Amino acid sequence: MSVALENILAKAGLKVDANEFLTLVEDAARRLSPPNPDPSHYFSADQRAALTDVGLDLSPRREDEPDFRARTVAAHAVLAEGAFSVNEAAKALGVDDSRIRHRLKERRLTGWKDGGWRLPAWQFAGSGVLPGLEVVLKALPDDQPALVVAAFMSTPQADLVINDQPATPRQWLLSGGDPDHVARLIATLGTPL
Repeated sequence: MSVALENILAKAGLKVDANEFLTLVEDAARRLSPPNPDPSHYFSADQRAALTDVGLDLSPRREDEPDFRARTVAAHAVLAEGAFSVNEAAKALGVDDSRIRHRLKERRLTGWKDGGWRLPAWQFAGSGVLPGLEVVLKALPDDQPALVVAAFMSTPQADLVINDQPATPRQWLLSGGDPDHVARLIATLGTPL
């Protein structure tokens, strides 16, 4: 399995040892909710009654059902593997480590703490940061997890069009698109439709 996994990681452009990647997957799985949560526990009795009245099944996942967490665990492991440490980000940008921490504090860069800071790679471009990044990060709601933000930045958006095709926010910014358009979209993350 190790050779097959190493081949898959190499095809995906991930520069990580198979065992290190499996450790990342294990860590991501451990951080998620319990393996088989009971959805009904998240709702009051009145809410449970209303939801079941409209046909929703609030029973725990059965053992024979696929584990819905697998895709999230894999995505988180890939995000973590490609993320920069403060030191790596400082080298990439040609600045001191303290400047990176300062930018994180000012929301001019984004990241999460996992022992030390981890900065997702999507926000870097060449030897700098993504054009318009500061405008976008200032509009980002504080409660959005790194994985949600990474998915948003890498998913084509119907409102961002390049050559008659929906573009990802990252592509939009790299092509010189107005960061205010991305900021308006990212500001809606986590809000009900």
